[in-house]
Amino acid sequence: MPKIFDYLGIILFFWSNEHEPIHVHGRYQKLESRAEIFIANGKVSKVVIKTVAGRKPLEDQQLADFESFVNAMGLKIAEKWVDYFVYHQKVTCERITKKVK
Repeated sequence: MPKIFDYLGIILFFWSNEHEPIHVHGRYQKLESRAEIFIANGKVSKVVIKTVAGRKPLEDQQLADFESFVNAMGLKIAEKWVDYFVYHQKVTCERITKKVK
């Protein structure tokens, strides 16, 4: 389970046996949601937030922070996805303590 970001206490990660579409999980305490990232013409065209089976979803502020972070950093997340799942490279976790826009 590679962690890729720690954003305001929300841990963003991939499960090691992931599948397409490109997506990332966000966990805050025992809550977890998933964001699917769609890219068109080199830009994030859409982010779709989904629930995770068997987990309570992120709530309120953490959900809003997770969604805005994925919208802002979607290309970087997709790059880490390709590095990990296509090139089988290690990915590092980046800690971000200030809100992104």
